[in-house]
Amino acid sequence: MITVEEALNRCLALVTPLSYEPVALRHAAGRWMATPATALRDQPPFAASAMDGYAVQGDPAAGARFVVVGEAGAGHIYTGNLEPGQALRIFTGAPVPVGATRVIIQEDVERQDAEITVKPGADVGTHIRPAGQDFRAGDTLSARLLRPNDLALLASMNIESVQAIRRPVVAVIATGDELVMPGESPRPDQIVASNSFAIAALVEQNGATARLLPIARDTLADLTTILNLAKGADLVITIGGASVGDHDLVAKAAAGLGMEQAFWRIAMRPGKPLMAGRLAGKPMLGLPGNPVSAIVCAHLFVLPMLRAMLGHPDPAPLPRRAVLSADVGPTGPRTHYMRARLDFADGLPLITPFDRQDSALLGVLAEARALLIRPLGDGPQVRGTQVAYLPL
Repeated sequence: MITVEEALNRCLALVTPLSYEPVALRHAAGRWMATPATALRDQPPFAASAMDGYAVQGDPAAGARFVVVGEAGAGHIYTGNLEPGQALRIFTGAPVPVGATRVIIQEDVERQDAEITVKPGADVGTHIRPAGQDFRAGDTLSARLLRPNDLALLASMNIESVQAIRRPVVAVIATGDELVMPGESPRPDQIVASNSFAIAALVEQNGATARLLPIARDTLADLTTILNLAKGADLVITIGGASVGDHDLVAKAAAGLGMEQAFWRIAMRPGKPLMAGRLAGKPMLGLPGNPVSAIVCAHLFVLPMLRAMLGHPDPAPLPRRAVLSADVGPTGPRTHYMRARLDFADGLPLITPFDRQDSALLGVLAEARALLIRPLGDGPQVRGTQVAYLPL
């Protein structure tokens, strides 16, 4: 068996960033922008009023009077020059006229017909946003996973589309004679397939497109047929059948199609029977069949592989810190990813592993908000100890 760290390194060695494509800004949220974006204009493109009020020259004192000569609103510029003793009624976002050096907010003046008088105690701020205060034409936004806030910035830069890494296509194949699809009527010796739905949702939540293929039955012929259906995918994921039992035929079927195996079995729980390799030039990952094992392995290996395909410079999972709220025993010869609760308070969160850690318990996994990471060979740890975890 190899360590989790070595297995992850070998998984990441199987993948490379994918090509990129133009994507309209409207559809770019959640996509990885592959190249920096360059602003096509200043923002704001002109000196703009930051408040509703009156644009004037100089730094008038209380009692100063001005004649109102016009008005400017957002999208409506005042084309004249502002002279000493004149004021321009102006609204937030409107271009400041030539000659103005300050906007007096409307609450700080008294207006009588076309004349305003500055009140005592008026705010002394200029309330003018200078041209290019946010960014200048030619400034760049670095490559990144695009969030809604990034889209607002890109739109302000007058960019209508970006170069984004194309979405990886992930083929998901559940295997086993014991499986039926949800809604079917299982025989007494069958169960409902669940893992494939979680894996497909997880990859789609993280920027990929999932192809949920038919369940592969426990024969070399059927497994070979379904694996051939996965052609064209950027990543092939099988679930179950990767162990060493008489009915665990995934490795044999993949080998018959020329798979180059990178590793099999890792020192972790849950998830020991994990297989990885390259099939027809594409990465392939054989997840364990137990539901929790498959989903935990997806978080630890599938998602980093997707992030690497999408161009993320640091695709490995990033553990966080928490404080144990209960004593825990030793881990033994495998790294243990314990399903746990998280409670947030001041400082680090408290983490509490569930008493039941069986890899078939989806009910426990549904309640879990974290994977408590217990390193292989770690001894007992007491309440109050700082530990590492991965959020779920």
